[in-house]
Amino acid sequence: MSKAILITGATDGIGLLTAQKLAALGHSLLIHGRSEAKLNAAAKTLRECGAVSISTYRADFSDLAEVAAMVQQIKSQSVAPDVIINNAGVYNIAQPLNASGQDVRFVVNALAPYLLTTSLLSLMPPGGRVINLSSAAQAPVDLQALTGKKILNDDFAAYAQSKLALTMWSHQLGLELKSKGPAIIAVNPGSLLASKMVKEGFGVAGNDLSIGADILLKAALSPEFDQASGLYFDNDKGAFADPHPDALNEVKGGKVMRELNRLINIE
Repeated sequence: MSKAILITGATDGIGLLTAQKLAALGHSLLIHGRSEAKLNAAAKTLRECGAVSISTYRADFSDLAEVAAMVQQIKSQSVAPDVIINNAGVYNIAQPLNASGQDVRFVVNALAPYLLTTSLLSLMPPGGRVINLSSAAQAPVDLQALTGKKILNDDFAAYAQSKLALTMWSHQLGLELKSKGPAIIAVNPGSLLASKMVKEGFGVAGNDLSIGADILLKAALSPEFDQASGLYFDNDKGAFADPHPDALNEVKGGKVMRELNRLINIE
């Protein structure tokens, strides 16, 4: 049965390849990107792959106001996504602070998907899914860095902390919604895949992107993930596994959730 699937960061890399595979299966796609030109090119490619319908949304995820505007655009079109794949992410960036004084790496990797997801939950069916792209790189979250009061000069540290923050809210929100859905699932798609981020950040060609795209398809559609809300799937191990211990710590998770809610202005 065709589903409406929203994919962020869908103009290249794992996001685009995942969208192509979903299009070939006949699903309706809502694709996000930062560039209008790249969005148009991706939409053309996806039509050729067989997508039932395609909607495009341009937004810079380093700016939460643009994320909120994207949410309003989706709502105004009365589009109800069955699945959200939060794929957009950054590793290294020339200017780590946005205009609001927030760390772009935390904003794009953790805050923006949280704002997008929580704003669209009411539109999603109980059997829907939110797939959050986590990483094997996870490090304890410095709340001062998360809130922009402290700047991390180490790109890897910022990336690893932001990915743990994403994994923490996936666990917390997933457990909260477990009985009523949709399912919230964090997935490490595989280490050092051949994405632009890996090439620019680590200087290596990387492994086959299909490794990541295939597990995202499975997480989005397979019955194996029906009861996985709040869990973490590690594709390096090919199984559900424990994330960083902080992700399962209710006290630390609660602190991160409170900061996330404050930062996106949720009372």
